[in-house]
Amino acid sequence: MPEKRDYYDVLGVEKGADKKEIKKAYRKLAMKYHPDVSEDEEGSEKFKEISEAYAVLSDEEKRSTYDQFGHAGMNGFSNEDIFRNVNFDDIFQGFGGFDVGNIFEMFGFGGGRGQGGPQRGSDIYGEVEISLEEAASGIERDINIKHDVSCPICHGSKSEPGSSPETCQTCGGTGQVKQVTNTILGQMMNVRPCRECNGEGKIITDPCKECNGKGKIKENKTINIKIPRGVESGSRLRVPGEGNVGDANGGYGDLIVLINIKQHKYFEREGANLYYEQQISFVQASLGDNIDIPTIDGEAKLKIPAGTQSGTVFRLRGQGMPLMRRESKGNLYVTVNVVVPQKLNDQQKKLLEEFAEISGEEIQKYEKGFFDKVKEAINH
Repeated sequence: MPEKRDYYDVLGVEKGADKKEIKKAYRKLAMKYHPDVSEDEEGSEKFKEISEAYAVLSDEEKRSTYDQFGHAGMNGFSNEDIFRNVNFDDIFQGFGGFDVGNIFEMFGFGGGRGQGGPQRGSDIYGEVEISLEEAASGIERDINIKHDVSCPICHGSKSEPGSSPETCQTCGGTGQVKQVTNTILGQMMNVRPCRECNGEGKIITDPCKECNGKGKIKENKTINIKIPRGVESGSRLRVPGEGNVGDANGGYGDLIVLINIKQHKYFEREGANLYYEQQISFVQASLGDNIDIPTIDGEAKLKIPAGTQSGTVFRLRGQGMPLMRRESKGNLYVTVNVVVPQKLNDQQKKLLEEFAEISGEEIQKYEKGFFDKVKEAINH
């Protein structure tokens, strides 16, 4: 399945475009690719693509979710959720009565909501920041959420207890209104949600006072989530059933938690592998040594062979991050950098000169100039 294109690219607008620009861009593209007029073989698919992009970007809540999480943030929305509240009649007004119902049919649902039938609730999103050590061991965290729950008084019916909604007289309880329009292309059927009942098929005559006729209320809740060992920054954990309740008690969506891992003081991470830089002295590099280095689980010994060159990389197997839901671990790669001393006393200089002489190296003496002596006097 091809990867979805960015919604802003689909409509050809900048990410900061306002609603007016987005509507104008969609209107222009819709006039070109609407199935009733397009001769493009791929016109229908292109029309579906631009309509979905418009439905998301024209809705403040969905657009905010998309801007933060991308297409992954739309996974919790059904097609009905995405196209809810989109007034296509307004878009196509004055353009020959395009069949708005076609838009809904393309995505596998009708123009109305079928007499307020149950619909799954939307997902909600949260974020948690953890340390690299916590990611290595796994951890439990409490996260505070705010989601829609079924009204405890009307239990989602939207009506005050003891009263019942009435069947909408405008649509006859179907939630849809059909209109036939004569155009130059012939008669076209326009199917749209009933404006009188908002596609519910019923009219609430005595709204519930607790939820103001919405059938749901906001609830604050603390959720305990288990973050598995080996999780990476940017991972999303899904907690089933902790999202918003759907219409007509259609079930709850999910809570999706974005995991952010703090920058570590020592390590750089790439997948399951960790990278660390260790400074060693000229003597250690020349003669060799056993040194202590940090790992994600504590300290470990690293053997520096004699004659080690600056920039040498050592691999410590199994000292990296654990792989999610597996027993194996990545590696720790240690790059050693040889530090050349900046200041030497007379004895150190003499010994190094003797070393160079034994090695057959020619050391050119550096004589201090006037400016060097001035700098030295100032520093002292």
